[in-house]
Amino acid sequence: MAGGAGVGGETAACEAEREPDPSDSLRTFGAVVQALREHAGLSREQFGELVRFSKHTVESVELGRRMPDASFVERAEEALGNTGALRHSARFLARGEAGLAAWFRRWAKLERVAVSLCTYECRLVPGLLQSEGYARALFENRIPLLTDEQLEAQVAARMERQRMLYERPTVPFHFIVEEAVLRRRLGGAEVRREQLNHVLEHTLPRNVTLQIMPLEAEYHSCMDGPLRLLETPEGRRLAYSEGQESGRLIGDPKDVRVLQQRYDTLRSQALHPKDSRALLERLRGET
Repeated sequence: MAGGAGVGGETAACEAEREPDPSDSLRTFGAVVQALREHAGLSREQFGELVRFSKHTVESVELGRRMPDASFVERAEEALGNTGALRHSARFLARGEAGLAAWFRRWAKLERVAVSLCTYECRLVPGLLQSEGYARALFENRIPLLTDEQLEAQVAARMERQRMLYERPTVPFHFIVEEAVLRRRLGGAEVRREQLNHVLEHTLPRNVTLQIMPLEAEYHSCMDGPLRLLETPEGRRLAYSEGQESGRLIGDPKDVRVLQQRYDTLRSQALHPKDSRALLERLRGET
């Protein structure tokens, strides 16, 4: 953000520099700016005159759509009482991560430092086990349609996440996947064959375990939907549940305990890892 630009000239720049997908830190910082501005009895236009930015820029910052530069933070601090709140919070600002849904970013950060990770999926192949062709087919089917640039960013981000499986060989990754997911011909026969090969290859390391929940299973403890569980380096257990255009990080120990019990029970109901691998090989032979 060019703080030295005139109010009229930098408004156009503001529109070009908006964050494509606001991060939680940007939204929080913006909410603090708005609260302090309103407490001071200032409109966005009045506040913009004080900080020498347009009211459109003020709005973009308050809504988390734009990363404020140092001059905005400093002038805003001076205009709103010099409490130090904005200077301090600005140190923790981070842009949104390209290719990751806004609601997933916090979980993605936790994944990178987790000491264990468990995943149950009933909709699609887990992101950490997706082949590039499968991921591309998923994003090509996205509604509303993605631009070519957005699609490539999504695919790249998904492939980047998979490096965890090899870069963290002492961290156990456990997956339970519904057999129906692996039978689905998303993207066509060639994509499915590539996906089955990809799963077989990426579940070879000793720290990666896959179990398949068979179609004929008579018992199922996780009928409420997909589930992720992890343990932090501090020993805290967290869960994550995702749906249509949303995701929820679950930290309440009682709720996490129930979800952990469901997952542990599901492990006993799913096929043994060796039997799961044998089923994968049979499915690959059918393609």
